[in-house]
Amino acid sequence: MTVAEKSARKFAKETPLGRTRRARKIHRILAEVYPNAKCELDFETPFQLLIATVLSAQTTDIRVNAVTPGLFAAFPDAHSLAVANLIEVEELIRSTGFYRAKARNIVKLANELVDEYDGVVPNRLDKLVKLAGVGRKTANVVLGNAFDTPGLTVDTHMGRLARRFGWTEETDPVKAEHEIAALFPKRDLTLLSHRVIFHGRRICHSRRPACGACPLAALCPSFGIGELDPDKARSMLRFEMAPEATVADAAAPESSNAATSDASELDASESDAVENDR
Repeated sequence: MTVAEKSARKFAKETPLGRTRRARKIHRILAEVYPNAKCELDFETPFQLLIATVLSAQTTDIRVNAVTPGLFAAFPDAHSLAVANLIEVEELIRSTGFYRAKARNIVKLANELVDEYDGVVPNRLDKLVKLAGVGRKTANVVLGNAFDTPGLTVDTHMGRLARRFGWTEETDPVKAEHEIAALFPKRDLTLLSHRVIFHGRRICHSRRPACGACPLAALCPSFGIGELDPDKARSMLRFEMAPEATVADAAAPESSNAATSDASELDASESDAVENDR
């Protein structure tokens, strides 16, 4: 029997209460490992975070952070973006990929904000998800980080790790969100999202996780699916945890570690727009 098979067998008969307790213990460990975990998109206002999150679909946070200063210098609020020249917007965000669909979405979104909310970003999920290019993932990012309203962000990292942790078997983001959220106090959901995403970017990689260097090994039903050798596993760590990381990297992970090779998932509402743009 392989290590991965033994890990899966260890938790095969876990009760719902046992799963909840294990999930919360995992979160406590992640809180210790990633004390600086936070949203890695740069923003100063709810409007900026909303636009940045829409732009982050199928690209990296660091790429978005590179274009938003120029975008917000030209269009600092919904009123200015609503009347923007579409070609100018496209050029400003070109490097984020799918720039035509994204430009259409954010200009349309700005118009909706102006028409329906006088340019102010609403602080309710049911209103946010009706805006152009905004799905539950984007809405929860904005609510949790701009309005301090707890919400779970089920992106590619959260979905992957939640299944590996045995928190859910769902691949549908909305169903997974509800199953994962049921395991934790609501107040913890925003920071839980950040910590799990940090772990997915640094240790629990998509193709081959660094199991031999993972602080969650004893609690993970998927332990053993990746590299088990401790030295090899440590060489796979990324960002401020990487062996070659500098002192500055360790001191300020939130500013230097925004990029990830795993592309962000598109919200369903934007996915259609991108498909039409191909």
